[in-house]
Amino acid sequence: MKKVFAILLALAMVFSMAACSSGGGDSSGDAAEPANRLEAIKARGYIEMATEPYFAPYEFIDSSKSGDEQYQGLDIELGKYIAEKLGVELRIVPLEFSAVLASITEGKYDFAASALAYSPGRAENMNMSKGYRFSDEVASYGFLVREDMIDSIKTADDTADLVLVTQSGSVQEGFVNDQISKYKEFKLVSSMTDGFLMVAEGKADACACDINNGQLYADANGGLAIAPFRFVVDESTQGTRVGIPKGEDELTAFIDQCIDELRAEGTIDKWYDEYSDYARTLGVD
Repeated sequence: MKKVFAILLALAMVFSMAACSSGGGDSSGDAAEPANRLEAIKARGYIEMATEPYFAPYEFIDSSKSGDEQYQGLDIELGKYIAEKLGVELRIVPLEFSAVLASITEGKYDFAASALAYSPGRAENMNMSKGYRFSDEVASYGFLVREDMIDSIKTADDTADLVLVTQSGSVQEGFVNDQISKYKEFKLVSSMTDGFLMVAEGKADACACDINNGQLYADANGGLAIAPFRFVVDESTQGTRVGIPKGEDELTAFIDQCIDELRAEGTIDKWYDEYSDYARTLGVD
């Protein structure tokens, strides 16, 4: 019995030593954690893009399609390009605009392509890419109004008796707060489309908006126009941008590289024109 016990004990020691030598006490054989989000995306095989799909021609919905195919627009093509260059799948996450911003600030998703404009507040809370789409004019923000009010807003003082509206969390909200001191009421809504509808239905007099997007809505729906007034915009902050979680510099550099390639080829402007026409055929803004 003593011999049997000794043999069993020896075997147990052998197995224990084998387990230790196979990595139980040495982490050198473990798979290394990704060094940053860019490496994590490559490892998992997909990239998640947050967007609010109601801002043509950057992003909109074609209701005749389903799944991710229903999401169309310049930003969707940009997301596909980024994913293709990385060799991963693009997963689109549709959200309200305020949730798009919060999700990137919190690092929940990999990037946001949702017609984002630069603002100091956003730059403090997230990395922002290079500008990828630029308006033909620097002062590209103003007011959408009903056609009978087209000449009613020529200066900032002309809004004293008007009900203004814009999208909560947008740069237009900041423009109104900083540059418009007089108004009857200033309302905030969850989407720019809601603001446009309020103007069309007489529930507001003017919606602070990107003038290109506002004009597209006016062309598609009739009875609306862009007022002459323009907000003052710092030229150095112009350009639509991608939002990336703060500190993810490697991913930001990769997206900037993609933007450089697309702009050099003129692809961004081509997409803008193509999806402007596409949106008009659907009657969406």
